[in-house]
Amino acid sequence: FVFLTGVTKFAQVSVFSDLNQLNDISMDRAYNALCGITQDELIKTFGPEIQRLSENEELTLEETIFRLAKKYDGYHFCEDTSVGLFNPFSLLNVFQKLKFGNFWFQTGTPTYLVDLLKKSDYDLRLLLNGVEVTASAFSEYRAEANNPLPMIYQSGYLTIKAYDKEVCLYTLQFPNDEVCYGFLNFLVPFYTKVTDDETGFHIAKFMRELKSGDVEAFMERLKIFFSGIPYELSDDMERHYQVIFHVVFTLLGQFIRSEVRSSRGRADAVVHTPTAIYVFEFKLDGTADAALKQIDEKGYLIPYTLDGRKLVKVGVNFSKETRNIDEYIVVEE
Repeated sequence: FVFLTGVTKFAQVSVFSDLNQLNDISMDRAYNALCGITQDELIKTFGPEIQRLSENEELTLEETIFRLAKKYDGYHFCEDTSVGLFNPFSLLNVFQKLKFGNFWFQTGTPTYLVDLLKKSDYDLRLLLNGVEVTASAFSEYRAEANNPLPMIYQSGYLTIKAYDKEVCLYTLQFPNDEVCYGFLNFLVPFYTKVTDDETGFHIAKFMRELKSGDVEAFMERLKIFFSGIPYELSDDMERHYQVIFHVVFTLLGQFIRSEVRSSRGRADAVVHTPTAIYVFEFKLDGTADAALKQIDEKGYLIPYTLDGRKLVKVGVNFSKETRNIDEYIVVEE
């Protein structure tokens, strides 16, 4: 018996023409928990380590397990997503260093995958919200293919989050916070003028500004992220600015609750801080007034009226001519 594992698929590749009788168990239900650690295994095996981590982080055991799951759990290797797997490499590093970090993501830089995304002109918002694919996406091995999803999936940056048995469609998404935020932070310099070492600084500043109620500083900082849109973009510019906007608000989720619109009938973004809830609406070549009017007409604030926190509306207009935010209005309810 020989067990082979790797990043890319080997089926039908000419270099393996003499090795064509292999049994691919990558998505077999019987082996779906083979390469990872389940939550039951985590609790039973790593009790003392979890206890030390909780004491070091000043968390309860329940809070520690929740944070471990949010950051390192969520991998699935077949249609049955009831059993999630933790990343063993990340868990062992957490317990050794006694702190939460992006350990697996730091083992390699996905520059090649980012190049694939840019060459294929893939809409990054689909990765954030989840994208449906057929079974053929798991058997595609050609890196030059126009669809970058198979390579991103096989590299471990996406995993199966749901399966619709009726139409045989899989939903792929980032498995957990470690991969999601690590990947997006890595992407920022490729899509904006913000350099890699500045990204974390800016996102942390975004969080501080909203928590302190300084929306104007937040908006001025947001202009920095949009300032790198190249002039050769024309028809794709709207999607490009929406992608940057999605990435920024998703990265905010590392520090405070941030929801980015994934369906009709919701504001473009809603950010929750301990003292306020901010509702953002963006327009392209419109007006900030029109954005505010939409917030009111669509009732985007209604779900939060009994929350008790301050409610703040932010209407924003993005100009194609200047390729940046040209107007915004902040109204406190």
